[in-house]
This record gives sequence, C-alpha cells and structure tokens, in this order.
Amino acid sequence: MSAASKEIKRITTHILQKMKMDGERISMLTAYDFSMAGILDDAGIDILLVGDSASNVMAGHETTLPITLDQMIYHAASVVRAIKRSFVVVDLPFGSYQGNSKEALISTIRIMKETGAHGVKIEGGEEVIESVKRIISSGVPVMGHLGLTPQSIYKFGTYAVRATDDTEAQKLLKDAKLLQEAGAFAIVLEKIPALLAKQVAEELTIPVIGIGAGKYVDGQVLVMHDMLGINKEFKPRFLRRYLNLYDDIFKATQQYIHDIKSRDFPNDQEQY
Repeated sequence: MSAASKEIKRITTHILQKMKMDGERISMLTAYDFSMAGILDDAGIDILLVGDSASNVMAGHETTLPITLDQMIYHAASVVRAIKRSFVVVDLPFGSYQGNSKEALISTIRIMKETGAHGVKIEGGEEVIESVKRIISSGVPVMGHLGLTPQSIYKFGTYAVRATDDTEAQKLLKDAKLLQEAGAFAIVLEKIPALLAKQVAEELTIPVIGIGAGKYVDGQVLVMHDMLGINKEFKPRFLRRYLNLYDDIFKATQQYIHDIKSRDFPNDQEQY
C-alpha cells in the first residue's frame, strides 16, 4: 500500500479512478462477515466484495446460484458494519436482476438501503446493459463482470478459461466498452487470457480488476478463503495462497481437544 493510499480516509469511485490514472494497483478481496471484514479493512484493502461466492465458501453449495438476495443482504450488512475505509461492493445474486431492469433496480435499492454498501456488481455485458443503465441512473455505482461469469456456469458447462477464440474475445471487448459507456465505475475480468485483459485495461478509462486475468490490469481480486488457505481443494493457476489456515486451525483445534481431554484446560490461572 502506497503512502498516498494510507492517507485516504475512505475509498470512493473517484479515488479508484485516480488510482488507475496514477498507475497505482487496486487491491480487492471478498468478505462475508463482520470480524474478517474488520481485519481486511484495518489492513488497508481498497475494495471489499461481498461476493455471491458466499454460496460456496459460507454455505457449501456447489455453485453461486442458490444464494438469495436476503442472504446477500445479511452478509453485506455484516461487512459494512465493520469497515471504516474500504469501498464495499455487493454482488447482485442470480435471479435478482436477469428478468428485467426494473427487477434489477428493486434488488439494488434493497441492497443499498438495508446494508449501507457503496455499490453493486452485476455479471454480463450487452444482455444486462439496460439494467446497468437503470441502476446507475438511480445514483448507485455499478461494477461490471465479464469473462468467466459463475452465475452462467450451466450455460458454459465448464470453469475453463474464457475468450480464447477471436469471436468471444471481440464480444468481451465490445461488452467492456458498453459497460463503460453505460457508466460502470469498474469491471472485473475473470479467467481470460492475460493479453486480452491487457487490451481491455488499455482501451478503457475505468479500472479493470482481474481474477485469473494476468498482471497487466489495474488491480486484483481473490476470494478471501482461497487467499488465506482455508479452502484446500481449490487450486487454480491464478491463486497465490498467503497462509495455510486450514492446517493451522486443524492443529489448534486438535490441541484444544487434547487439552480438554487431559484436563489441562482450564488450569488454575484460567478460572475464577
């Protein structure tokens, strides 16, 4: 984190835009609860994404599709109560915006009023552009999401890298420009070739944040459980684990069990 970033009291869309212009990389992680969000915020993370990945890492579902708008609001409100500096973005969950732009706006208004979040993220390009415009016209910042869009997993049928052929790559570039023209303040690119992501970042004036999209974009995002090594099974090429909390928590729990069984805990100093 740069000296300039440390002086920022609250991250805003204006600050994020300035970071892109100044060439300062944007840091972003997911968060789903009060305690962890407070730690990440204190550490200086720029953006906290209340991701629909909560469906996977918090609720144990195979995909992001089952999580509801009410559940997203619960997680988002918990996160917002913890933060002082970070910009909080909330995923619009599957089924809360695809029907029509009016439904998308109603879902967004609920999120903003009931959580205190700062913006929403929506998957898709041209097919959701009317919803993006309608949400932005209400005064709510929108982050786009292109490339691998997990809510469309059954359409894709695979979590493989997207936009490897010219047709899909050109559509992605077109969609990115449409989102920018509609007023999106940033775009997430997931699991696409690094050089395509580089082209998008260079041709757009808004920040482009990658997950599995290489090093040439304006920032990076990871799922917090993956980055901290809480989830051991997920091992994509783009993931760098900074801790191995699964093993640490496992060992600590075994030690706790041992201390209880052996009557070592609590000891004389740990009772009243």
